[in-house]
Amino acid sequence: MGFLQLLSVASFPVIKVLLVTAVGLFLALDDISILGEDARKKVNQLVFYVFNPSLVATNLAKTITLESVVQLWFMPFNILITFMLGSTLGWILIKITRPPQQLEGLILGCCSAGNLGNLPIIIIPAMCRESGSPFGDSDVCYQYGMAYASLSMAIGAVYIWSYVYNIMRISSSRIRREDPSSNDNVILKASGEASESHPHHFSQTLNPTKDTMDDAYTLLLPEEESEEKVRLTTVALYYLVNLLFVFLLLQIIGFVIGITSPVRHLIIGRGAPLHVVEESTSMLGEAAIPTLTLIMGANLLKGLKGSSTPLWTLVGIVTVRYIFLPLLGVAVVKAAIHLSLVPSDPLYQFVLLLQHALPPAMNIGTIAQLFGAGESECSVIMLWTYALASIAVTLWSTFFMWLVS
Repeated sequence: MGFLQLLSVASFPVIKVLLVTAVGLFLALDDISILGEDARKKVNQLVFYVFNPSLVATNLAKTITLESVVQLWFMPFNILITFMLGSTLGWILIKITRPPQQLEGLILGCCSAGNLGNLPIIIIPAMCRESGSPFGDSDVCYQYGMAYASLSMAIGAVYIWSYVYNIMRISSSRIRREDPSSNDNVILKASGEASESHPHHFSQTLNPTKDTMDDAYTLLLPEEESEEKVRLTTVALYYLVNLLFVFLLLQIIGFVIGITSPVRHLIIGRGAPLHVVEESTSMLGEAAIPTLTLIMGANLLKGLKGSSTPLWTLVGIVTVRYIFLPLLGVAVVKAAIHLSLVPSDPLYQFVLLLQHALPPAMNIGTIAQLFGAGESECSVIMLWTYALASIAVTLWSTFFMWLVS
């Protein structure tokens, strides 16, 4: 297959993503405000607790079997290698560019974690459905491509909230120890200056039992640490535990249905007695892709409002994510193929390569917000990395398809 034909197959899915992302950005504008900040939070919760679990569980259940589990074992290691290589390159970037100290954790996070969920789930099925795709029959390609992308999303979420979360937490803690004055600013931001409106720190939320325990805990802590401890333990850890629990649960459900033949025959397929359960769950999962893309565009709005992000830091992150990581990824995957660690499935090999050439994960912004460090800079980094992804992901996808075909 010629280069121009491969470029065409790779570019159309990315263009589709850009168009829907632009709609999301437009809906988030202040004058439109359909996807304002509050709306984005609600839609994000809907995607996380309903659409994503449905999407991942149904696709894993349809395609994962006991035999395929043995073949797919390398994907978790490939993603872990991506995170480790990214954090190493991020550390080198920090030593070269010497950015402000409060941005170090953000840089490590952006270099480590790629968007292993949203973009593969959008791009891979679209490539399967393009005429001239090198991955064979479009229906078979779509079925297995969605399974690979769903597994990538689930594994990536676990790594982000364990590996990257702790990197950014340690960096934030070190800054607070070295600059105690910055701690007060973070506390005031996180609490909304609650101490002025509620001098006794008692919460006015809809969960009085939990809040009373938090307030009692607050009174027992040193004054300079109490608000921060409550914020990190009750918000960040609560969010982390819930996220990991949901993704682990849906992986278990999908795997159990897929590898257990009696359960699979009961639920999966037109002739299955409970096929209505699978079809209903699949219908919910189909809403994930357009909703994720709209939210991705809406979340880029803050980046348009400007920030003081150092230019060379931004250039360095783009270079790491779109030049060095993909090149190292080619070496890793090629070595795995040479050692017979990866099956000779072109689509599976393409997914493994693509995992090294994606823009930073959107969850990095959530983690930065939790620790109150580099929020505005993160928005600018996301804006430019996702704008340049239209070129970088297209070119790398073209090269990867040529490599595996």
